[in-house]
Amino acid sequence: MSIASGLHGRHLTRRLVQLYVGLTLYGVSSTLLVRSGLGLEPWGVLHQGLAEKTGLTIGVVSIIVGAVVLLLWIPIRQRPGLGTVSNVFVIGLAMDGTLALVPDVHGLAGRIPLLVAGIVLNGVATGLYIAARFGPGPRDGLMTGLHRITGRSIRLVRTAIEVAVVATGFLLGGSVGVGTVLYALAIGPLAQFFLRWFAVPEPDSGSTSAAPATPEGAILRR
Repeated sequence: MSIASGLHGRHLTRRLVQLYVGLTLYGVSSTLLVRSGLGLEPWGVLHQGLAEKTGLTIGVVSIIVGAVVLLLWIPIRQRPGLGTVSNVFVIGLAMDGTLALVPDVHGLAGRIPLLVAGIVLNGVATGLYIAARFGPGPRDGLMTGLHRITGRSIRLVRTAIEVAVVATGFLLGGSVGVGTVLYALAIGPLAQFFLRWFAVPEPDSGSTSAAPATPEGAILRR
């Protein structure tokens, strides 16, 4: 897949809207998890830890990490799509924008709803941008690329990467908590549901199959 591939067809406008709305909402959802203070998604733990150590905003760190991960695609011969490159920038910008608007919340009465809203919204966002079929995010592409060249299962590769990411982020000061566990348990079913909800028919068929045509879509993560 190249960056320009997929930029055609009668559903192009809908797919572009889904892509950018989905990526923006992903950034918003990640910010809600940050403000809940109850634990972040795996890559969010790393981003927050790096932000604590560098003094950069978490959105800027997200962009830098996404760009570095994208560079790792070169030796494993992965090819980015429009969604891949957009993922790097849009999510980080949306995070910093939302952080400027959403204040810190104190007390479980406010933090728990933020956590739940963040997880559910993340599932909505994931379904939106993956179903748009503009290519995987940098982190998903790294997983599928390593799966291809090592022959290891997607589950094993993904688990190994995310355990390493969470452990590194935690050591750097990132937030690991009940929200991290709930996210891990809920994001798969939520994304599966919203992938079906937002599925766009394939170009040459009237099918509304929920699963994207690429194996990357099955990852259900950014």
